[in-house]
Amino acid sequence: MNKKEISEIKKQFTPTNCAITRISGCYVDAEKNKKTEFSRTFLNLSEEEMFKYFEIFKKTLSGTLGKNLMSMDFPLEQEYEGGTQYFLLKLRDSGLKDEALVNTFFDKIIENYSYPENYYIILIHGAYDIPGKTKDNLDMDDASDEVFQFLLCSICPVKLSKAGLFYNTDTNNIEERIRDWIVEMPDLGFLFPVFQDRSTDIHSILYYSKNANELHYDLIEELLGCTPPMTATNQKETFNSLIEDTLGNSCDLDTVRTIHEKLSELVEEQKESPEPVVLQKEEVKRLLETSGVDSSSLENFDEKFEVASGGESAPLMVSNLINTKRFEIKTVDIQIHVSPDKTDLIETRTIEGRKYLMIPMDESIEVNGIHVKSLANAPSSDSEEMDKNQKEEEEGL
Repeated sequence: MNKKEISEIKKQFTPTNCAITRISGCYVDAEKNKKTEFSRTFLNLSEEEMFKYFEIFKKTLSGTLGKNLMSMDFPLEQEYEGGTQYFLLKLRDSGLKDEALVNTFFDKIIENYSYPENYYIILIHGAYDIPGKTKDNLDMDDASDEVFQFLLCSICPVKLSKAGLFYNTDTNNIEERIRDWIVEMPDLGFLFPVFQDRSTDIHSILYYSKNANELHYDLIEELLGCTPPMTATNQKETFNSLIEDTLGNSCDLDTVRTIHEKLSELVEEQKESPEPVVLQKEEVKRLLETSGVDSSSLENFDEKFEVASGGESAPLMVSNLINTKRFEIKTVDIQIHVSPDKTDLIETRTIEGRKYLMIPMDESIEVNGIHVKSLANAPSSDSEEMDKNQKEEEEGL
């Protein structure tokens, strides 16, 4: 699913467009005990409850594609009787009216979801009458030829509100506030099936994780039967490791800076596209070639890619690889953050056998909020001596 398709489904979580037919819930305590369960028609909820649920459902479809939101395909064997996709399809087609199926679903989550506190499982069934589109991309309400039936699951932490005081209007007094168990925004969730090309794709699922580095592999493997994708951090580590191994001793500031610039340009070029910017193996290789990496360093690139990725064939999301708004240089003791369009101000030099990062200091400088004098006011003999040493080194003297 791309951003436009996700947005179209999120628009159904409003009072005007509401496509939700039924809702089921299960409240679980820290010992994995079911404290309460329910199932009812969604439109029978009060307006206030509906708005709270809409907020939760929209959050379950929020975040960055490839980071918080990940599409996963079902292995073929999961689509046969007894498979995870087969079960979810049967659950969807029941409209959540089969109590046994709903209970089995809740039991599967409780069995495979590792969470030390109380949580609330919410499962909804929806039926979205997909409107046709004109050539101008306008909705044609009377031209629908498909209904997108779906399940959306949200798993929300339930935590005790903080202790405090409040003003009691009845007694006109400041009193201790009663602590309540509050349902928070979801940590995990999924949409099944996916809404692909504005149609139903029962072969994939869209998975949500609030924490992009905690995907809960047991839940993905056992409940959904899918292969867990690489986390955002793993993708970045894989890419960085690949760059270091491929470049070897030629992995210098200028090359890494060029790679960052090329990736930033790629993001800028495709910023209007609803699809996330991704890199397959061949595209990573082409990126290195256009960044000035010599052909000899790329001779064994395919093998190095396999080693760095652990054999994963999934594409790398560019949004997970770089921060387009910041260029970072880090040593053991110092971190430098630079605007990407100012990275040319930083260079490396070797002076008297010691390596330095050089940053021009022609403008005003602030240290702990205090304006200090720049090195431009220092005696010229220092800079002249440095330039002389640099020139001698360059000439090999």
